Amino acid sequence: MTIPTRTGIANLPLHHGKAPRWLFDRMVPLAREITIAIVTDFGPEEMLRRLSHPYWFQAFGCILGFDWHSSGVTTTLCGALKEAVKGIERDLGIFVAGGKGKTSRKTPSEIKMWGEKIALNPAPLVYASRMSAKVDSSAVQDGYQLYHHTFLFTARGYWTVVQQGMNEANRYARRYHWLGEAVTDFVNEPHAAILSEARGQALNLTASESEPARTAITGIATGERPEKVITELKRLRTLSLPARHQIFARDLHPDSLSKIILSAYERQPQDFERLLGLSGVGPKTIRALSLIAELVHGVEPSYRDPARYSFAHGGKDGIPYPVDRQTYDQSIELLARAINRTKLGLSEKQKAFGRLNRLRMR
Repeated sequence: MTIPTRTGIANLPLHHGKAPRWLFDRMVPLAREITIAIVTDFGPEEMLRRLSHPYWFQAFGCILGFDWHSSGVTTTLCGALKEAVKGIERDLGIFVAGGKGKTSRKTPSEIKMWGEKIALNPAPLVYASRMSAKVDSSAVQDGYQLYHHTFLFTARGYWTVVQQGMNEANRYARRYHWLGEAVTDFVNEPHAAILSEARGQALNLTASESEPARTAITGIATGERPEKVITELKRLRTLSLPARHQIFARDLHPDSLSKIILSAYERQPQDFERLLGLSGVGPKTIRALSLIAELVHGVEPSYRDPARYSFAHGGKDGIPYPVDRQTYDQSIELLARAINRTKLGLSEKQKAFGRLNRLRMR
């Protein structure tokens, strides 16, 4: 199985509500035509690479006419794209599963459904979908609760994930991108590019400096008797824990974690990835084991937020970083070529080019 890399994270202001129907109804055909043009010229795998790139994804949302800085660009663009390929999935070789809220929980069944139809083994894809969500909710605990998960894949088994979490406290959403074709370690520095509006405190067990902690956490879960682990958790509740990160004594609930810890001990996962993949092992379990690793065994995980940048292409004044001209120009060129090849009417093309030109001027 190809091990994925996360290609980026983007932070966006958290906006509630839905795209107006008149706009969504126009986004769908434009998304369809641009997708057809890109797949025709470059193949379905290239479309997945583009969608996994935070810069290009953001530009695509702008071209379709959605608010450039809103969290809604993620859910609306993914929804429009899923609707756009409906009925032509086999011809395109691109299949879309999942979505927002309850729809995200249908991802495994939708992957399996298409697997049966196109004679593709769905098991690795279902695993990739599940683990990408696990990593972004449990291995990296940055205060964002996942509520959107879209899984896109090709008939050859290539895949990408676009998922988003919300933070009600700071009123921002953070978007996570994954690209399955890059062979890197699943739980060690999976980021190729990360975009974020703000950096904060996080438990980051995917950081390279967290490797000893990952080993220690797995050792605690598999090598120590569950009753000893629960006793240590109860004792930790009486300590004054460090205030530099988002792990607090009130987060510890030893009694409610006892069954999960017992299950992990009985199943003996071989490494941190397998531990993370166990059913029932979520953020609270990982936080608890991380605290034991640090405060009892002296193995400190990383608390650096994996987010590095804020805007898709940088700022003209060099803040937060200079404009990435090469990536910016590549985004514009590919979108322009795709728009030019579409079968849309002249007026719709002109509107799309107008939005692209406005993006170019930013």
